Amino acid sequence: MNTIKAVVGVLRNKSGQLLIAKRQEHQFMSGFWELPGGKIENDETTEQTIARELNEELGIQIQALSLHQTMSHQYFDRQVNLSIYNIDSYQGTPIGIEGQQIAWVAIQELQNYQLLPTMKAFIDSITLPNKYWITPSSDHQCGSWLAKFNEKLQSDISLIQLRSKTSLDNTFIADLHNKCQQHDVKLLLNTIDKTFNEDCCDGWHITTSEMLRLNQRPCADDKLLGVSTHNLEEALKAQAMGADFVVISPIQVTQTHPDTIPIGWGAAEEVVKKLNIPVYFLGGMGLKDLDKTLKLGGQGIAGVSAF
Repeated sequence: MNTIKAVVGVLRNKSGQLLIAKRQEHQFMSGFWELPGGKIENDETTEQTIARELNEELGIQIQALSLHQTMSHQYFDRQVNLSIYNIDSYQGTPIGIEGQQIAWVAIQELQNYQLLPTMKAFIDSITLPNKYWITPSSDHQCGSWLAKFNEKLQSDISLIQLRSKTSLDNTFIADLHNKCQQHDVKLLLNTIDKTFNEDCCDGWHITTSEMLRLNQRPCADDKLLGVSTHNLEEALKAQAMGADFVVISPIQVTQTHPDTIPIGWGAAEEVVKKLNIPVYFLGGMGLKDLDKTLKLGGQGIAGVSAF
């Protein structure tokens, strides 16, 4: 099996649109849209490759860049190891020098294009936030619980997991979802009686045990699916099942489960490196840990009281 190492670049214009390019007839996966870039040649570094490729393909000169993520994808006849770079600053106006069609596209409109398989995980990684709040799992309708929920809606939280160990009234859930929509916050259900057909949510979050009982993704592709995992094997299974992201835990010792042995930062970093989909770190995390998490390639941190 041939292994190809390649790099691509993320270019944004002042409107926040992304630049994508259409693969030509002579290329593998012709007709599909992708981020601009190409194969690493000889002894090039990834940074040298992306600078050369974007100059050859688009006529621009990179001034500053940063690694966004790495991923691998297995096609039927080859494996592609991909490094994705944010192009933070460049000179010139991008044009399709090699005759390729290019387009500036809003993130929410990317789904209208026939994208390479690697683009799905990339889109999730740039649209999901770096903080994932999990609600307390009991006393949902008491004043303090509701006050905390409303407080999060007024903060910088944009992704919430509604966690409950008991059945919740559908009207109550619908009311919470309506509040979330008013604040541009996505609400995922992690309830004991979820059917994956509920309308009053933006997706679902499932436990490890629920994931292990499934053989395929239980919900539509236009909904988010998160999975709780505790090791690399579980995280890989969640990815293979079609999860949009995973939460790996516990990273550090927690007050709620002091006897649980944490997996540590090294194991968490290994999960990030082996997965293509976003990974949140959970367990003993606080805002002080966010920067380290991001530097290791994690999507961000998750928690009930982390922020």
